[in-house]
Amino acid sequence: MSLNRTAKGIVLVPSLLLGGAFMAAGVWADGPAAANRSLALALGGVLMAAGLLAQALPDTNK
Repeated sequence: MSLNRTAKGIVLVPSLLLGGAFMAAGVWADGPAAANRSLALALGGVLMAAGLLAQALPDTNK
């Protein structure tokens, strides 16, 4: 059970950090970078959702 918990943490932390970075880049995009605002927001949302979904999945080994 502790290996599954560790694996969930390994997925959660990078996905939330990268998702937050993409979301911040999308929010503060200005000038020519504003053309990629929707892409950055979409990638950030997908990464954050993946990290949170990994935490929500039940443990199968008990």
